Amino acid sequence: MMLPGRRRRGVTLIEMLLVVGIVALMVGVTFPSVSSGVDSLRLSAACDSIASFLNGALNRAARRQEVMEVTILKAERALTLRSSEPGFLRRLELPDGVSIARVLPDAPVDANLPRHIVLYPAGAIPRFGIELENRRGARRIVRVDPVTGAPEIERLEAK
Repeated sequence: MMLPGRRRRGVTLIEMLLVVGIVALMVGVTFPSVSSGVDSLRLSAACDSIASFLNGALNRAARRQEVMEVTILKAERALTLRSSEPGFLRRLELPDGVSIARVLPDAPVDANLPRHIVLYPAGAIPRFGIELENRRGARRIVRVDPVTGAPEIERLEAK
């Protein structure tokens, strides 16, 4: 029994359904752009990680005077780094959604085989690059410039 002057407080079922429907509509509209942004962040992080990985290999070859071998494993989406120092092994795995599209220069044999690049102390730096691609088709290349000896990241247009 309701007393005069007192009002009921609360939300009706229709009001609640309307709010839930509006929130669901907003989530449905913004989800594709959010997931695209996450894919772009993963690709950028992978490029930065590879550039840092290669820079470490080049620095170690120059400063410690050790022969370094960079192996690019396209099928495993990973890079390994070995040294002439016994027991030295580093591995870099790419995040989900990012894959190695090609290794530059293109190989005359099967492109899915591991590629080995040897870095000699005080030697010429080879010209090579790794092209990465995410699920949405965005591509970037991490190249090692033989003149400066520094890795560079180049943005490519999507296919």
